[in-house]
Amino acid sequence: MRKQQPHRLLNHYSAWKYVVLIVTVVVMMLSAIPTWYGEDAAVQIAAKGVPTPDVVTLQKTLTQQGIGVKRIDQEANKTVVILNNEAQQTKARSTLMNLMGPKSESQLTLAMEPAAPMWLRDMGFEPIKLGLDLRGGVQFLLDVDVDQVFRAQATQLQDELRMAFRKEGIRGARAELTADDALFVRLPNDEANSQIRHYMKENYPQWQVTNGSGSGLDLVMKEDEKNEIRNMTVQQNLQTMRSRIEELGITEALVQRQGANRIRIELPGVQDPAAAKNVIGATASLAFYPVKETGATMVLPDENGQPVRVSRKPILGGDHIVDARANFGEMGQAEVNITLDSTGGKIMSDFSGRNIGKPMATSFSEYSRDAKGKTVKESKIISVATIQSQLGNRFRITGAGSMEDAQELALLLRAGSLTAPVTIVEERTIGPTLGAENISNGFAALGLGMGLTLLFMAVWYRRLGWVANVALICNMIMLFGLLAMIPGAVLTLPGIAGLVLTVGMAVDTNVLIFERIRDKLKEGRSFAQAIDRGFSSAVSTIFDANFTTMITAVVLYAIGNGPIQGFALTLGLGLLTSMFTGIFASRAMINLVWGRDARREVRI
Repeated sequence: MRKQQPHRLLNHYSAWKYVVLIVTVVVMMLSAIPTWYGEDAAVQIAAKGVPTPDVVTLQKTLTQQGIGVKRIDQEANKTVVILNNEAQQTKARSTLMNLMGPKSESQLTLAMEPAAPMWLRDMGFEPIKLGLDLRGGVQFLLDVDVDQVFRAQATQLQDELRMAFRKEGIRGARAELTADDALFVRLPNDEANSQIRHYMKENYPQWQVTNGSGSGLDLVMKEDEKNEIRNMTVQQNLQTMRSRIEELGITEALVQRQGANRIRIELPGVQDPAAAKNVIGATASLAFYPVKETGATMVLPDENGQPVRVSRKPILGGDHIVDARANFGEMGQAEVNITLDSTGGKIMSDFSGRNIGKPMATSFSEYSRDAKGKTVKESKIISVATIQSQLGNRFRITGAGSMEDAQELALLLRAGSLTAPVTIVEERTIGPTLGAENISNGFAALGLGMGLTLLFMAVWYRRLGWVANVALICNMIMLFGLLAMIPGAVLTLPGIAGLVLTVGMAVDTNVLIFERIRDKLKEGRSFAQAIDRGFSSAVSTIFDANFTTMITAVVLYAIGNGPIQGFALTLGLGLLTSMFTGIFASRAMINLVWGRDARREVRI
């Protein structure tokens, strides 16, 4: 006798699936709530330099000037004055500067603080970050002159070749710079030609060597090396800009590469372009110092704020650095390989030979302009390493931490040699009034579109319409929660357009499923069977449609910038949430209400 196969229970979810659904929706809801509370205008006072007045003094001073203060939060490293009105931010900053003195300017930054309850912020939930077109602020487009870097590399090679001529005893040889940042080497004979070819192959394989006129050689940097140097130069500038903007306290700032040689910086909430220019236009330098406890010394802080005592006279400056790159060493630890020019190599060799076993510190200094136009220097120690052996023009720094830390250190080290002039080619200021109007109009469109969609689904699909409507509401909650949760996600005006488009795509998933259910009912199947077959037959179509759209969203985000990325981000996240709620959440609700009752006749 054939064993009877057990009947499959239609439209049934295991308990763990309901738990996953409920937990996901609850977490996304908690993440989305701070956005609805919005943000309050604030002034941050960093605890450095000038002492910060107590809370009572701050409250009294601002109130006397007619500035409404909601509350003042004082922590160990900063004090945040939260205001009632965003329009009073600039006035509050000026008032506090008068109270604390002109030296406090670098301590005072304009900021936006979440207005959500403290218990939500303690859980790590923050509101969605708004882009420049919604919050208002300043946008800069910078041009990085990488040609200066190529010229510096060619000049450095020219100096190296002159020293090689003397070392090899080649008389009558000359290295001349050409107009295209290449070199032409005049040589007296073929033997010298062979010597220089060998020298270039051993020491500078990144330069292409070809025969020129007579016994001369044409030296041209290889295209791959140019691209790598260009990328490193722009990346170093990006890193420098991000570090400077972080000092302003602008957490929503956007600093990204645009094209081959340009950098776009968006500073939401900043209404003073002059102050931003002073920070962005600063320059940097690098130096190596012996660590000393006695004698003529000076104290510099490290990255953790701990004092490091070093000699007043540096061993050499960062202008001697030719290259610095991070990689893994023999023991699998991250390290930074540094290449110096010939002069720097000789200085480092002589110093390290006399100081084996002693520590050496690397100092990074930034120069910026204050309100009076004077140059202000800030220095810090970024690395302290023990000299293990005599060093030459190439050596490595270990103990940099993770590979990411080593790459960041390499970027800082290259600041001395790969610094390229940066020019502001475009500057735009967007007022906060326009941003508020954009937000109002954008969300009004979102509300209208969502309302009409909810009405249509309720009328057209009757009893199943409410399932689609609940799924749509869950979809928007999850989408807002994801936008607030993902690091670096910024909501822009085109992003709001992506939200509106998501509404249509979300119900499209339910429309496909419900229409398949109708088709199965017309075939004479029970309602439970129609649900099971309808969902299973629609899933592949839904996946195909959303997958092709997701490809478009990924491409837009990868090659676009600013507003285009904002649209692509909400579009891509909307596809994910609409599939989750349209397939998983809708099925769960239908299963609970009608799913397992095969005898009930339901009209949709």
